Amino acid sequence: MNRTVIRGGLVVTAAEEMHADVLIEGEKVVALAAYGSAAAESWTAEKVLDARGLYVIPGGVDAHTHMELPFGGTFASDTFETGTRAAAWGGTTTIVDFAVQSVGSSLREGLDAWHEKAQGNCAIDYGFHMILADVTEHSLKEMDLLVAEGVTSFKLFMAYPGVFYSDDGKILRAMQRGAGNGGLIMMHAENGIAIDVLVEQALAAGRTDPRHHGEVRREILEAEATHRAVKLAQVAGAPLYVVHVSAASAVDELAAARRQGLDVFGETCPQYLFLSTDNLAEPGFEGAKYVCSTPLRPREHQDALWRALRTGDLQVVSTDHCPFCFAGQKELGRGDFSKIPNGLPGVENRMDLLHQAVVEGRISRRRWIEIACAAPARMFGLYPRKGTIAPGADADVVLYDPTVRQTLSAATHHMNVDYSAYEGKEITGKVRTVLSRGTVVIEADAYLGRAGHGRFQPRATCQYLA
Repeated sequence: MNRTVIRGGLVVTAAEEMHADVLIEGEKVVALAAYGSAAAESWTAEKVLDARGLYVIPGGVDAHTHMELPFGGTFASDTFETGTRAAAWGGTTTIVDFAVQSVGSSLREGLDAWHEKAQGNCAIDYGFHMILADVTEHSLKEMDLLVAEGVTSFKLFMAYPGVFYSDDGKILRAMQRGAGNGGLIMMHAENGIAIDVLVEQALAAGRTDPRHHGEVRREILEAEATHRAVKLAQVAGAPLYVVHVSAASAVDELAAARRQGLDVFGETCPQYLFLSTDNLAEPGFEGAKYVCSTPLRPREHQDALWRALRTGDLQVVSTDHCPFCFAGQKELGRGDFSKIPNGLPGVENRMDLLHQAVVEGRISRRRWIEIACAAPARMFGLYPRKGTIAPGADADVVLYDPTVRQTLSAATHHMNVDYSAYEGKEITGKVRTVLSRGTVVIEADAYLGRAGHGRFQPRATCQYLA
């Protein structure tokens, strides 16, 4: 069995920091020992990685991606091959993507379709959530079967009437089923019925530019839907995970629920922490690059999101990676913002952007690893196989240089999209080496991985629940 030793780095997990060597055998971490100790010095290995001056951190877990997602008459531009390769370049070694049930079809048909897209194509490990678009007696029963085979989370939408939308009755039934089988309900919390009225009125009044996408998807409609989702979960006796929280008032709803002792969790995304409505209002049609849902908010919301990440009222930072090229895809919405495909690229940038928050003093190093690695792994039943560096864990390990300066740009990123949402942003910190289950996939600015290395990961139920 091949052995690898990582020597001399600062090992940073959500729980601790220590100067330690890491011993890997095959695909697993088997031991850690203090750097320079007799135990560490006794280790021999076929491969030795010098991590002096570097952080040694768990591979990132991005629990919210949309590879090859059909949306608005087109498809997300990253395939499972290109998207997982880009994730690896950015220090992410596991994604959890969303399989889609179409209205009139079964959950099984949707899940099988996503297995077919991903199998043999992924550079890193992957799992699936299930989008529950058609709540029927049959699909409710199918939830039990999917939980049993490791697909343990189900996304519902209060938005997108006529596409993914479920009314309160359907949502309640799904939550009740989740309460019984252990499945975690994930919620896109926006009042889509009201938003559609505001979209129609804006277009009729000639307000067609991208900035109006943010104006009609009002903050109060995110807060109202978040409140309603919390109360429905309370009625059902079910846990709730609210995705892509962007508004301060929505954070307040989650914090209030948690103060009541409810099992309510939330994620936000880098775009809400680093971008704003200023980007949506960029001149010409440039604002279309930043159209996503929930939408970008005014800059003052960022402080509330960072505060919630520090206090634990938000637990996870995922990307909602759903890229569409500006040319030929985002341009579908010229003259009608409602036709701009909703989504931003970011799977390659998340770990770096969050490290920049460490540099700026917004979060600690350990909190960086908590929100990017450990918490998503626990939330979605992957811990301690993923999200930490410990004996028995998968050897998903990143050697990270905290001093290198880099400039984010479409000219240098590896995502299959023709623009960067963070074009020209200068940050400190960069991935040096990435191991996925003990195999080096990124080293010294070279990709050494391959399509098909990544494996499907069956998941346990949410590990934050008693």
